[in-house]
Amino acid sequence: MSKKKAGNVWVFIEQDDGRIADVSLELVCKGRELAGQLGVKTEAVLLGQRVAGLAPRLHEYGCDNVFLAEDARLEHFSPLPYAKVILGLIHQHHPNIFLFGATAVGRSLAPRVASGKLAGLTADCTDLRIDSFEDKASGQVLPNKLMQIRPAFGGNIIATIVNTWDDPQMVTVREGVMRLDEPAAGRRGEVTPVAVSLEAADLVVSLVKRFKQEKEVNLKAAQIIVAGGYGVGTKENFQLIRQLAETIGGAVAASRAAVDAGWISHDHQVGQTGVTVRPRLYIACGISGSVQHRAGMSESAKILAINEDPGAPIFSVAHYGVVGDLNVVIPKLIKAYKARV
Repeated sequence: MSKKKAGNVWVFIEQDDGRIADVSLELVCKGRELAGQLGVKTEAVLLGQRVAGLAPRLHEYGCDNVFLAEDARLEHFSPLPYAKVILGLIHQHHPNIFLFGATAVGRSLAPRVASGKLAGLTADCTDLRIDSFEDKASGQVLPNKLMQIRPAFGGNIIATIVNTWDDPQMVTVREGVMRLDEPAAGRRGEVTPVAVSLEAADLVVSLVKRFKQEKEVNLKAAQIIVAGGYGVGTKENFQLIRQLAETIGGAVAASRAAVDAGWISHDHQVGQTGVTVRPRLYIACGISGSVQHRAGMSESAKILAINEDPGAPIFSVAHYGVVGDLNVVIPKLIKAYKARV
């Protein structure tokens, strides 16, 4: 019996009005890395209306092929028709790995596709690796499996999950977790047109009206970030975080605890359930440093932590630490900075 040929690595491309979501480009870069280890191709799945012009950009980021499904009924995302088209592609081409962004779109679409294919799905991964896996139930060693890594049990442990169900091995990955590499200008690839066949049952949900609201802050693009946690104490005290950020030209961020307390909006949240950032400087004020928060900022170039508790976990990832009351330390930092400029 001939050995089954390994399937390719697929990435679902999320786009809105012709703009590719950053997380999709990040996953193309990660998909290219995984495909290189497996010796297979990286392929994108692109659905929409008048989106063929996005294919060259996907090629430059590393896609060898783009499955292109263009249809007026796919112009705006709807889970039923999108899942129908994607399931048809899966049954026809048999991918090995399928990556989705852990966005509102990805979290709606990926489970529906996984259910339709009876495939496993791991949500909110923070890392992906290729490795061998020993299946203790069967005693077999399965080579080249996708290690799907994510926090579990409230972030108290890091779990490695392996899918032994039918391919594809499916995951959702949060924005900013995977590095966005520089595109290779002029790199070319293939485009595979996809015939779109939808029935009335696939279109029972219709879009009545769209409302788009821009985020208050783009933390991913910020080079300096000042973040406050529950240790700030009160919403009024959070003004200190804003003052320091304004003084040094940084963006304001927060831990989940500060957001849950109502001191600042979710757009500013850094961590496992917020944004992943990699600024040149990250100043953590009154943040204890739970594993969920560290997952979103530990790759910052320089980290300064200010906390009254010398045993706070945040100091384990900080390059510089100040043990003290932030209400005393921050005004001194502001004064010292202004004296130098």
